[in-house]
Amino acid sequence: MKDSIKLTLSNNLKRYLERKGITQTDMARDLNIPETTVSNWMKAETYPRPDKIQLMADYFNIRRSDLTEDRPNNIVEIQPNFIKIPILGTIACGEPILAEENMEGYIYEVADGLPSGKLFTLIAKGDSMEPTIQNGSKVIVREQSFVENGEIAAVLVNGDTEATLKRVKKQGNMIILMPDNSKYEPIVITESNPAKIIGKAVRVTRDLF
Repeated sequence: MKDSIKLTLSNNLKRYLERKGITQTDMARDLNIPETTVSNWMKAETYPRPDKIQLMADYFNIRRSDLTEDRPNNIVEIQPNFIKIPILGTIACGEPILAEENMEGYIYEVADGLPSGKLFTLIAKGDSMEPTIQNGSKVIVREQSFVENGEIAAVLVNGDTEATLKRVKKQGNMIILMPDNSKYEPIVITESNPAKIIGKAVRVTRDLF
């Protein structure tokens, strides 16, 4: 018979994997843990060290006890539909800065209200889009090459070497990248100062400290 503490952890792990919409293979890869090790935890054959329990608790954004203790049967849990979105780096909301296209990790967001298509996350830097987008906010962007007039886009400028978040205004054949903060000047797009839209900002989140 398997130990009750191993079974408890196994059952809790299965619940949180299902809640997050991922497999044990996904978790093993994300946490850099051998898949065979995770498989043994899932089968209640072995029990993780305290540091691994903490690592998984941080991964699921829960307490350690949520993994190690039995849950009352009368608790009803709402299971939101989470999706995994890569973080691609930092984007300027002031003076444009070099776009960092190296993946820095993932965020998990409730899918409700998010559009279909390829999504990625950028970290806003600067205050040119305040109060709409604050410095340090996580901005979810849908990859696309156009936006409607007045929408906020992630735009490559300076020969496609730098990126910025700006509101796109169209006046006839002219395109202007507008900050929401009146302290900053608009960027007028011309043949000598071209730009390329890489995506539309669709959601902004910010951690509370």
